[in-house]
Amino acid sequence: MPSEANHTVRRDRLRVLLAQRDIDAAVVTRLVNVRYLCGFTGSNGALVVREDGADLLVTDGRYADQAAAEAPDVELLVDYPARTGVRLPVAVHGVKRLVGSGERRVGFEDHDVTVRLYQAMTQAAPDIAFTSIEQGVEQLRMVKDDVEIAFLRQACEISDQALADVLKTVREGMTERDLARKLDARMREYGADGPGFPTIVASGPHSAIPHHQPTDRQLRHGDFVKIDFGARYAGYHADETRTFVLGAAADWQREIYQLVAAAQLAGREALRDGASARDVDAASRQVIADAGYAERFTHGLGHGVGLEIHEDPFLGYSATATLADRIPVTVEPGVYLPGRGGVRIEDTLLVGVEGAESLTRTDRDLALL
Repeated sequence: MPSEANHTVRRDRLRVLLAQRDIDAAVVTRLVNVRYLCGFTGSNGALVVREDGADLLVTDGRYADQAAAEAPDVELLVDYPARTGVRLPVAVHGVKRLVGSGERRVGFEDHDVTVRLYQAMTQAAPDIAFTSIEQGVEQLRMVKDDVEIAFLRQACEISDQALADVLKTVREGMTERDLARKLDARMREYGADGPGFPTIVASGPHSAIPHHQPTDRQLRHGDFVKIDFGARYAGYHADETRTFVLGAAADWQREIYQLVAAAQLAGREALRDGASARDVDAASRQVIADAGYAERFTHGLGHGVGLEIHEDPFLGYSATATLADRIPVTVEPGVYLPGRGGVRIEDTLLVGVEGAESLTRTDRDLALL
């Protein structure tokens, strides 16, 4: 799907960051960041972002036409190793174009570049000083633009619609795998690229496993049924979890469910521009701790979503980020009782100046299937 994003604006934001660090150009190699900055979605590419705006995308012959269509506002350099007999990483081709052009300090993504690639870049440009830009592009990606928010809304709407349809088919004897397959198929029918991550369906005692993978276990009367899923639309991810009971709920199930629902509400209400990610986690976690289940909430409260299903910022007890307007995050507390069952309730939310908007909107009350 072609993107409507203004990639030049995104690259200009990176140029500001580079200027602040006295860096003349950057070689971006992490593919999700290449996509964010220029729109290219192939599996082999490097983007050179330069101070003067003469940006360069390097890829190989398989992606010549695709790159030209997806990234029309940058210069394209296509490597054809089958013709030349020389195979170099595309990032090295990009670095070689910088030799003699005046750049003296060039940034790179040290969380993505291997030792071998770093050595190849420095050998190709011995007069250039290479320096890390750390996770500079990921920092820019946290705050979403209008196009990104529209794609996230669509991913969340598809997820809600697909779940509503599939829940009507749930019956005793259906397997976890059956339910997961149906949900994945329905998301595609509604226009998703596909599921944003492997769909989790966890029933009965399996629901006490936070990231259980679906099995051939059959759903039984009285089971908790925990479904963690999300559509991917135009590369952007939804993330949603709902927990149901098949048939009739026991008192202990209602108790645990209401506790998690209260904790999730506390986390949602703590979200706002300027809030500390650690404080948001604490607001939700304290509800569960006060009820005596602190040790049964075994993961962070949430994470950012966008071109990746898990991206900055992360909400946890050791988080350091400060939230800001237009940052989408999840809030997903859970309580897990080994051998019995567990509950997680999760929404994708968009942080705003005075609070947060829930992009996933499936009802949060305990539903009996």
